[in-house]
Amino acid sequence: MTGASAGSITFELAAEADALGIARMSRDLIETGLGWSWTAARVLRSIREPEALVLVAREGARIIGFAIMDFGDDAAHLALLAVDSSHRRRGIGRHLFDWLKESALTAGIAVVKLELRAGNMEAQHFYRCLGFEEIGWTVGYYRQRENALRMALRLRESAAGSPQQR
Repeated sequence: MTGASAGSITFELAAEADALGIARMSRDLIETGLGWSWTAARVLRSIREPEALVLVAREGARIIGFAIMDFGDDAAHLALLAVDSSHRRRGIGRHLFDWLKESALTAGIAVVKLELRAGNMEAQHFYRCLGFEEIGWTVGYYRQRENALRMALRLRESAAGSPQQR
């Protein structure tokens, strides 16, 4: 599913040169008020990591969305997914996630997990529409300031045959 496009928007694997743009989007769209933990150096490590997949959506040369997912043996962790606020509700986030999900299925992943700010109702709705279900809460997850809602999407039964919890 490399290099797909939807009109003037293209979807592709992130390049090393995209690290700063992705980091800035994370800071401005996801980490607002929490400090900046997904710096360009951290994003670059993910881009270079063989067990991670980093995608971007572009309009021309501008990054308008991105996603980062880490792969384990049986589970994947969706670390970040964001779309520029001026481009939301156009299917960009869904397209990014569909690519990640297809990759997870190909890799034999049983479950995709994520955390999000408990008060982020827009993100909760988005992930529920993708099929994610609530699996728990973590108090003070975000720098001891905000709680996290933990969610999971079961793709298949795990090798052990039992539900996976974090």
